[in-house]
Amino acid sequence: MKKIGVIGAGSWGTALAATLSDKGHSVRIWDLDKEHLESMDKYRENRKYLPGVKFGDNLQTAEDLKTVTDGADVVLFSVPAQHFRSAFENALPYLKPEMIIVNVAKGIEQKTLKRLSEIAAESLPEAKYVVLSGPSHAEEVGIKLPTTVSVASKDLKLAEEIQDVFMTDRFRVYTSTDVTGLELGGALKNIIALGAGISDGMGFGDNAKAALMTRGIVEITRLGVALGAKSETFAGLAGVGDLIVTCTSMHSRNRRCGIMIGEGLDPKEAVKRVGMVVEGMFTAEAAYELAKKVNVEMPITEQIYKAINGQTDPRDAVNSLMTRERKGENA
Repeated sequence: MKKIGVIGAGSWGTALAATLSDKGHSVRIWDLDKEHLESMDKYRENRKYLPGVKFGDNLQTAEDLKTVTDGADVVLFSVPAQHFRSAFENALPYLKPEMIIVNVAKGIEQKTLKRLSEIAAESLPEAKYVVLSGPSHAEEVGIKLPTTVSVASKDLKLAEEIQDVFMTDRFRVYTSTDVTGLELGGALKNIIALGAGISDGMGFGDNAKAALMTRGIVEITRLGVALGAKSETFAGLAGVGDLIVTCTSMHSRNRRCGIMIGEGLDPKEAVKRVGMVVEGMFTAEAAYELAKKVNVEMPITEQIYKAINGQTDPRDAVNSLMTRERKGENA
């Protein structure tokens, strides 16, 4: 059994902390929000983000970054993607060479257009870095519903070690060496999920959503391959698997946000009503800029980006996509 420090006590960090502690690992969890941590300590559950999932004795809160990382074999980062850089840099003084870093956030940093592994490598090039991604709503993982994910590291043995750390009879883990593919699959599907929600909110039906998802994975794969990922990764759990669950479930913050936008609500107000970080709202801009930078065509991503930023009306965005120049499906 391992000592594991979890940085970030949102729904996903908490669900994974509970999963790991229930397996027998010694887990400590920390968050910037001191009142939130005090509530978790008092009620032995995360009432704010993951109510109903009780903590076992192996899961404890930590008072600061030094405490949560002290003696840890594994340090798990579960903070919003746009805050990963600051969280990683703040933790840096306490990270030891032998510690395995597991990141579970999904996103691309705005302005720099960097993936989260690239951000980690800037500060700690020798980091033992692993990314975990796949179709995995925290609400279901927390109550032990069957879930399957992938972990990727440039070092396959490292991925296999983390596979063993996380694997249970209700949380199945596959391995990969395609860090780029797992990161991009997890990040970019949030944009398509926003679009799927917008489509649902406008009442466009199943046909439209199926088309959006299918052509969406084509765009994701196209950009991923251009950036060095393996095309087959996007046909797996971190690609089409995560896309399906995020585009179809009401657990999905991105889809819920999209539905409200499709119904006519201002995008900023929609984000407020969701009440948690909607990663797709940030990733859409990053992906739009990244696609231009590497000269990859992503018409769906472009229209979703314009719709959520008020540059176009969602219905005009749909018309723009439906009236594009005709072409072959595999062109």
